[in-house]
Amino acid sequence: MNVLRRVLPWVLAACCLGGAAGATPPQPANCPPAARPPSAEEQAAGWRDARDRGMLWRLEKDGRTSWLYGTIHIGKTAWAYPGPTVRAALEDSDTLALELDPLDPAVLGELQAGMARDPRLTLTPALDRRLRAQLRRACLPETHADQVAPEMLAANLTMAATARDGFHAAFGIDVSLAQVARAMNKPVASLETVSLQLASLVSANETDLRGNMTRMLADLEQDRVRPLALRLARAWETGRDDELGRFTTWCNCVRTPRDRAQMKALLEDRNPGLAAAVDRLHAGGQSVFAAVGSLHLVGASGLPALLAERGYTVTREPLTPR
Repeated sequence: MNVLRRVLPWVLAACCLGGAAGATPPQPANCPPAARPPSAEEQAAGWRDARDRGMLWRLEKDGRTSWLYGTIHIGKTAWAYPGPTVRAALEDSDTLALELDPLDPAVLGELQAGMARDPRLTLTPALDRRLRAQLRRACLPETHADQVAPEMLAANLTMAATARDGFHAAFGIDVSLAQVARAMNKPVASLETVSLQLASLVSANETDLRGNMTRMLADLEQDRVRPLALRLARAWETGRDDELGRFTTWCNCVRTPRDRAQMKALLEDRNPGLAAAVDRLHAGGQSVFAAVGSLHLVGASGLPALLAERGYTVTREPLTPR
């Protein structure tokens, strides 16, 4: 389960620590490549060549159509441009709804405050040394270890690992959709609260913190995080929800009762609240484009199933690359 916790933490954990795509300070040659904002020519090419990726469902109820889209919290530059089908669905909607709006200053402020390290929860000296070694390897300031919750640093280290393969949190689908929606002058809503998300990511006691960090650091040191993140990204890109639905059979991350409990808290326990939030927006008279992490959309407890139980006609929309 600890590998899962390393891959799934919300994208802003990395955005707040590592900076947005607009800031690319010089780095030594052996550092993970920083996200670079695309030039005007690259943006034009990105929109011209944009193709559909991910998974999209049509939601129909009370004479209105809403949409449910599966996202991933890291991405490549080319993924920042939604394809024609996804873009048309967003254009036809009144509101974009994300787990959390990554461009809302209030959300960012609350997240940064919630990510601060609790001085009452300490690592062992050995764990602290291992964490600082990983920060140095990723070319991140060691001072973060004194300022930020260790599990949030682990999220940022995951992003640094996949950056070597061209993936960046700054080009995560949530961030890209939030930017596109604002360019369309559409409101952006948050389906959850910062406190709810942080509760599933940050340990509440020292015993849990040390246990989680022992396994998280081992995952980083033994290069187990990167292959899992890349497989998830490739499954998302091609819309293989069947493979995502079998995640626990190939991730080697649910091995103990504790792992199962953490998985349930991270995914299944949040799904009813996400479904209820989408339903409230739709019932309020809006056509909603709801975009949430793809692992929330698979299986009997996924959002498509839960929204069908709420009376929606749920139809999977084919996304064919142009």
